[in-house]
Amino acid sequence: IMAKSMSLNAAAGLGGMLKDGHKSFSGVHGAVLKNIEAAKGIAEMVQSSLGPNGMNKLVINHLEKTFVTSDCATILSELEVQHPAAKMLVLASQTQETEHGDNTNFVMSFAGELLKNAEELIKQGVHTAEIVNGFQMALTKTLEILPTLVVKSVPDMRNEDDVVNAIKSVVGTKQYGQEEFLSRLIANACITTFSATAAKPRLNVDSVRIAKLRGGNTLGSTTVKGMVILRDAESHVKRAEKCKVAVFGVGIEAASAEAKSTVLLKNADELLNYNKSEEAALDKLIGSIADTGAKVVIANGTVSEMALHFLNKYNLMVIKIMSKFEIRRICGAVGATAVVKLAPPSPEELGEVALLEVREIAQRKVCVLSQDLDEDTSVATIVLRASTENVMNDLERSVDDGVCSVKTLCNDPRLLPGAGAVELELCKQLKEYADEVKGLDQYAIRKFGESFDVVPRTLTENSGCDATIHLHNLHQAHADTSNPNSKNMGFEVDEHVPMDSVARGIYDLYATKVNALRLAVDAAITVLRVDQIVMSKPAGGPKVPK
Repeated sequence: IMAKSMSLNAAAGLGGMLKDGHKSFSGVHGAVLKNIEAAKGIAEMVQSSLGPNGMNKLVINHLEKTFVTSDCATILSELEVQHPAAKMLVLASQTQETEHGDNTNFVMSFAGELLKNAEELIKQGVHTAEIVNGFQMALTKTLEILPTLVVKSVPDMRNEDDVVNAIKSVVGTKQYGQEEFLSRLIANACITTFSATAAKPRLNVDSVRIAKLRGGNTLGSTTVKGMVILRDAESHVKRAEKCKVAVFGVGIEAASAEAKSTVLLKNADELLNYNKSEEAALDKLIGSIADTGAKVVIANGTVSEMALHFLNKYNLMVIKIMSKFEIRRICGAVGATAVVKLAPPSPEELGEVALLEVREIAQRKVCVLSQDLDEDTSVATIVLRASTENVMNDLERSVDDGVCSVKTLCNDPRLLPGAGAVELELCKQLKEYADEVKGLDQYAIRKFGESFDVVPRTLTENSGCDATIHLHNLHQAHADTSNPNSKNMGFEVDEHVPMDSVARGIYDLYATKVNALRLAVDAAITVLRVDQIVMSKPAGGPKVPK
């Protein structure tokens, strides 16, 4: 066998070295242009979802679950993209979603446009190495220009109005018309979770919870300083005010021995006494919990019927939580420590709650745990209301993006002009830079600048306008030296005219934009650098016929 594998049929080339069933593509037409074609295809598909007037996609995944959304990250995660080059763009977009939650569509659209322009250069005879070098020079120049385009910073992250103005355009791209209301909910929830003692606020995204309750409309959504638990209380007590809370990391039931044991009972009296001793032990235990001053008991496990009987006897409100992560959040909301054994908690382990009550919302009973002051809780919950499951899921995605944007602003509060203004200005300045550069790199730099037109062009197309006419008007507005705010001119999606995006309060987050640019360029350059694809024969036997 060894001798056979060592023999090489030189005439067969690469095919003589690899196992039967492999596929190989190489060269400009075989690999590079095929990869560009695949990447362009996936980018063009999600482009129509860019901006406030972006179209929704209806995606049915392999489990036959239906998604109706314009959120690029959700669309791509459910598509199961197979092509390796297109997958690189998808991974870049998913990284952007994980780190900043917004601008995922920009990553895809910009990377696709870069590759589309690179294809034109390749067909004109420019080598991929020159294109890659030009793109890298253009990115370096772009990152030098961007800080000069910053129009303002969020002065105070604890001021609700400042935060709302900064994140309004992020939420507006998904929920146009409701961005003011939703942004205020998000800002209120995020500010609630900020530490009162920290000089510079930091946001833990996990501290802002979302509870979805079907029924009503979006304007019925609210923010709760605390938690909303989507289940009823176990006990007959349904309301507790300004009281102590005991949190247990175990269930409330009679302790059972670890080893199997046999109890020998000789008559009926012994059986009765055995039950009574067990009841007395549980009665004494729950009585001692009530003596600590706790009026609410939260258990991370089952509550036995006997235990529930004694909890009702001592008028304790009982809530059963099966998730250990939920228990941690509840501890943060009430300032308690979860007790890991069934014993009376110490005063330091008890938490406090301003109000815990069971409410019936849309025929569903939920427990609302709320505090009066922000410093009493480290958790806030946004209760979302909507008529259908799909609308509610889309609202949740918008809120997630908004919360991630607040987190980004805590680290870097700088803002850029929105509505395509920053892209138009970068396009103008990079074309001027390309004229100064000598050599073949200037062609790639000019194409890099032209690629920024994809954002204003897509905004105009999605608004039902003629892109050529409006793009010309926008470029003229940026070239107008008599206007001191020419750098801030973006596209008005309702009136279809150039407008001062800063005066309208439309912003892009600086840190989000920089990260998206880096990811898009890295993905495009990675695709361009591939000159050969070798695919082994897939593992497994033939596909099962459907």
